[in-house]
Amino acid sequence: MSRARQPPLVTGISPNEGISWTKVTIRGENLGTGPTDLIGLTICGHNCLLTAEWMSASKIVCRVGQAKNDKGDIIVTTKSGGKGTSTVSFKLLKPEKIGILDQSAVWVDEMNYYDMRTDRNKGIPPLSLRPANPLGIEIDKGRFPQKDLEALFPGMSADFTSENFSAAWYLIENHSTTSFDQLKTAVVNLKKQANKKNEGSLAYVKGGLSTFFEAQDALSAIHQKLEADGTEKVEGSMTQKLENVLNRASNTADTLFQEVLGRKDKADSTRNALNVLQRFKFLFNLPLNIERNIQKGDYDVVINDYEKAKSLFGKTEVQVFKKYYAEVETRIEALRELLLDKLLETPSTLHDQKRYIRYLSDLHAPGDPAWQCIGAQHQWILQLMHNCKESYVKEQKGKDIFFPMLDLDSDMRPSPIGHLSQTASLKRGSSFQSGRDDAWRYKAPQQVVFVEKLTKLVVSQLPNFWKLWISYVNGSLFSETAEKSGQMERSKKNARQRQNDFKKMIQEVMHSLVKLIRGALLPFSLREGESRQYGGWEMKSELSGQWLTHVIQTVRLSSESLTALEIPNDMLQIIQDLILDLRVRCIIVTLQHTAEDIKRLAEKEDWVVDNEGLTSLPSQFEQCIIHSLQSLKAVLDCKPGEASVFQQQKTQEDVCQLSIGIMQVFIDCLEQLSTKPDGDIDTAHLSVDVASPDLFGSIHEDLSLSSEQRLLIALSNCRYLERHTFLNIAEHFEKHGFQGVEKITQVSMESLKELDQRLFEMYIEFKADPIVGSLEPGIYAGYFDWKDCLVPAGVRNYLKEALVNIIAVHAEVFTISKDLVPRVMSRVVEAVSEELSRLMQCVSSFSKNGALQARLEICALRDTVAIYLTPESNSSFKQALEALPQLSSGTDKKLLEELLNKFKSSMHLQLTCFQASSSAMMKT
Repeated sequence: MSRARQPPLVTGISPNEGISWTKVTIRGENLGTGPTDLIGLTICGHNCLLTAEWMSASKIVCRVGQAKNDKGDIIVTTKSGGKGTSTVSFKLLKPEKIGILDQSAVWVDEMNYYDMRTDRNKGIPPLSLRPANPLGIEIDKGRFPQKDLEALFPGMSADFTSENFSAAWYLIENHSTTSFDQLKTAVVNLKKQANKKNEGSLAYVKGGLSTFFEAQDALSAIHQKLEADGTEKVEGSMTQKLENVLNRASNTADTLFQEVLGRKDKADSTRNALNVLQRFKFLFNLPLNIERNIQKGDYDVVINDYEKAKSLFGKTEVQVFKKYYAEVETRIEALRELLLDKLLETPSTLHDQKRYIRYLSDLHAPGDPAWQCIGAQHQWILQLMHNCKESYVKEQKGKDIFFPMLDLDSDMRPSPIGHLSQTASLKRGSSFQSGRDDAWRYKAPQQVVFVEKLTKLVVSQLPNFWKLWISYVNGSLFSETAEKSGQMERSKKNARQRQNDFKKMIQEVMHSLVKLIRGALLPFSLREGESRQYGGWEMKSELSGQWLTHVIQTVRLSSESLTALEIPNDMLQIIQDLILDLRVRCIIVTLQHTAEDIKRLAEKEDWVVDNEGLTSLPSQFEQCIIHSLQSLKAVLDCKPGEASVFQQQKTQEDVCQLSIGIMQVFIDCLEQLSTKPDGDIDTAHLSVDVASPDLFGSIHEDLSLSSEQRLLIALSNCRYLERHTFLNIAEHFEKHGFQGVEKITQVSMESLKELDQRLFEMYIEFKADPIVGSLEPGIYAGYFDWKDCLVPAGVRNYLKEALVNIIAVHAEVFTISKDLVPRVMSRVVEAVSEELSRLMQCVSSFSKNGALQARLEICALRDTVAIYLTPESNSSFKQALEALPQLSSGTDKKLLEELLNKFKSSMHLQLTCFQASSSAMMKT
């Protein structure tokens, strides 16, 4: 059980003295737990409970009644604590009476005078006969303290109409400085007044003497008749005479005092009416004051006045008060409607919304104004978003797809669009160096500007919407100091019940935002029914990767702003999904555009060869890929809360295929350049390294490239691509997080090798076939016969011509790329040796001289191209020698050796390119 409360204790009263009906404030401890707990309040012994107003456990306000004692304690009695005590006292002052003709700043309450007038036992004259100055001399108020006079004359009064009148008190208070002669004059005046009073009374009696005697005679006659006869004969006549006398007396009295009493009644009614108007002027003036304060916007004053009027007159039974209070209620109802209209008006600030909600709450408006405001704001935001879309769609249909970029100075949020021109200025090789107008960098597509405007709109409006909900949840809409109240508790209860409804509102705003952006940028991701509501854009061409990157940055900034509001992540997940789809689309579009740019690299090939036999094409290709990946860096990087763009298997496969497609496009570009007819090739010139001698003058700066030279340049580029470019690109793919880089590299390498092999076979076919085809006619020129021939005198001319042609091939390849010489020469030697072996094996028989001649030419060719021999060519030379008869004598062997030395000596200069030392030196 709870412990009983302490009894009330009064420790202060303000003011501590005053007349009856003075309003006082009582302070103390344990003064009750509420208005119903206060059951008693006395001041100086008078019960003041009826006027008591309980404010708190330490404060009570009331009015002092007409107490009997002039000083006493303040006693408070409560249910919970019982009867209390007081450490202070209150002194009741007697009110100073003001005469009827005395000037006063307030209306004099004359009730006491009326009571005295009707008390006939006291013999107090009427008000009209009361002298204001009974002594008839000038009154000179003294400065004696009232308390001292009360102590000097206890129980007495200076009021000459009082029963306890003290002449000494009256003289001290009104004539303390009056001279003795003036006092003598005052005595004479008193005597005159007394005489006038007696004469007036005597005249009054004389005037009614006849009536008096008639009444006296009538009464005596009645008395005598009743005693003598004891009968009822005279009863009727006597009663009639008595009534006549009384009527005459009444008529005479009415005639004498009718005018005076009429004026008195009229004055009394006027005073009473004025008193009522004065006392209740607050209520009577309230309707007009409410209208004026509403016009001025002083709603706080209106609400305070209404609360006061409601507490005073809300339950009144007085018809006049009811009528005026009904007028007040009518105007308050109009104010409620006005405030509700202002609350639902858009746009409006959060401060105004909170203010109007508090006003409506204080006015006890029906329903839930705060929730109505939240619903109106929700619909307004949605309407703004759709209006924004409709305006830009109409503008796009009425104008060109591009228009000047947004004025971002008015946007408080940082926007990446201002930096887009720097990104746009990146060159993908030389593909950006077209005749395109540079002004395109400073114009934004309509869809991009729409997304910029839409996100700015949501980010500017949603924070106030969210803060309004938070204030609704925690109850701060109704109490700035967060004090607990019934309204706050009801607000929190309503908020708990409407959490799901508000969550749906936020989700609807997020869905509308996302779908409007999808309709502008990713229309294929919308359903068929949604395309009509959220789409409607004219998609003349898809946005480039650069603009998509800008849009992604814009949406990311919006997401960060919304996250800062502490909106739950599940409500913002749809924006993260949108960002992911935009990132994927940006990567795909960028790779597609990159493939188109790489396809146009064929137009930029200038066929200028550097020291390594390369043109600028591989470098342009690599730079194009690198710049494309760099432009995707911001898209590929994951911001907090974002998933990897490659988390979906389909995205990995699509990006992998596009990457492979880019590599294949460039490979096709190489093949196109190396195989197109001479007439389709621009008259470009081959620039040769000054350190590389043009041995035979077959290539000059003033001659156009041949098909064989283009093949060699393409082979040189393929070799560089395989050993450097493709590997570098693979590293960049891995650096930027691409998946399936091994597959991309493997497929690209295989395709490149196939192209390289095709081009190599074409070149060998161009160069080796003429040499191989010239062997057989050269061998049998002049009707040469292996069975019938002279003693060998040296290597015949057909072989020398073949060697010269091989040397020409060497010179051509060496001029383009020294690294290709071993590969080309080995293959040419293989073809020549294979053909020579075939020709030897086709001979049915050799004479001695024929065998020696054949062995000399085979050995001469083998020894000359020894550094380019391969297992296949060695095998061919071996088979050719095995087809010849063996040398039986030393003389033949000696002759063979002498002829070989002679051949090498005579063609020393031509055979220098086939020497190992020269080749090694050239390679260095």
